[in-house]
Formats: sequence, C-alpha cells, structure tokens
Amino acid sequence: MPGSALVTGASRGLGAHIARRLARDGWPVAVNYLPDPEGAERVVAEIGVEGGRAAMYRADATEESEVAALVAAVAADLGPVRVLVPNATGPQPALDALDVTWQDHLNQLTFFVKSPTLLMRATVPGMRRMGSGRIIQIGSDMVERAIPGMSAYSAAKAAQISLTRTWARELGPLGITVNVVAPGWIPVERHADADPAQLAAYMADVPLARMGTPGEVADVVAFLASDGARFITGERITVNGGHTID
Repeated sequence: MPGSALVTGASRGLGAHIARRLARDGWPVAVNYLPDPEGAERVVAEIGVEGGRAAMYRADATEESEVAALVAAVAADLGPVRVLVPNATGPQPALDALDVTWQDHLNQLTFFVKSPTLLMRATVPGMRRMGSGRIIQIGSDMVERAIPGMSAYSAAKAAQISLTRTWARELGPLGITVNVVAPGWIPVERHADADPAQLAAYMADVPLARMGTPGEVADVVAFLASDGARFITGERITVNGGHTID
C-alpha cells in the first residue's frame, strides 16, 4: 500500500497499541514521541520483530514548525502520510468549575484542536496527491458522561467532534475520510495505580461487564484506516462496551 501511517504520542498507552496494530496491517508506521524515547524505541523494535516497518520521530505535535518538519521527515523516510492518527495528549487535571481558568481550557484545546489542525494542514497535501487518506482522531466518551471536574477536557473533546464532522465534508471530495474513535476508560500504563473499587464501580455500569483493552481500540482504528471503511466518514465510533447507552 502506498503511503505511511503517522501516530502521534505513540511511545506508550493507546498510541503504542495503535502503531503496532497498523504495522501488522502492513503500514509503515511513524512513531511520534516527545518525552519518552525509550518507549518509542521499544515500539519500533516490537514492530520490527513482527516483520513490520517503523521509525521513531521526536516532535512536539502542538508546535507548527515541528509538525511541518515531522511530516516532511516521515514522507522522506517512509512515504507520504496516508493515515493520520492525532493521539498525543497532555495532563488532564480534575478541576472544580469555579477553579477552571481560560488557560485550563487552552491547555486542552491545544492538544485536541490545535494539534489536529496543524497535523491535518501538514498531511492533506500529500493525501490529495495520492487521491485518498484517513484522519482518525482519538476522542473520549467523556463528552456524554459529563463528569464533574472534567469540564475543560470534555469541552475540548466536544470541539474535536465538530472538527471531525466539518473536515469530513470539506475533505471528502479529495478522497479523505475523517472519523473519531472515542474510547471509554481503557486502562493503560498511567492507570497502573487505579483504585480497584473505582474499577469495579465503572464495570458495574458497562453492559459487557468488563474493562476494554487498548487492543480493542486499536482494532477500530485499524478498520477505519482500511479499505473496508472507505465509505465511512464524519462518524464517531464509541468503544466502551456500551457504557454510555441511554
């Protein structure tokens, strides 16, 4: 398949699983990282052991000049980006409504609006030349859950959905699909110290009666990147075991 896949924030967590899954489908994968070179090296090595092709790229996915350089380097090494997965994120502190500042909102919008916008602008010219492309955002079911203390995060994730739907209309004529995969609580490394009581309470509300796995999120991303999803765009696919069923 011509072109490559770029996953930001891919040195650990969901991003690492997504990178490995896309590589198994034959995509040359660009593993973007910022603070964790060891993790990125591990992901690239694991992909190599499985017979895939990957390379690691240090870049701040929220800075325009670094994004432009990242996309150019990936194109030179692995081929133009045909699958873009803006996954990089930052701290998500819980804050009472009266304590939330505009800067708190900007901190979340930087990752979920600014970064995807920079990445989209940098990769779409190459997708246009290839005649097709996939942009797959990583959202959250937090938009529906309205959890107290998470207003800034939830607002930015809601904005991400609006971006996706509008881009789907604008970029569709270029053969580019744009979708969101919205996980529920999917335990990864940063949840290693999660309270077992909280996990049990969460699972009690999940119709499938268990926690999801990172691999299950990666499978949905891989489907949206595949030719099988060529007529799906502007959609938000929630991966949470039915947790937010009304």
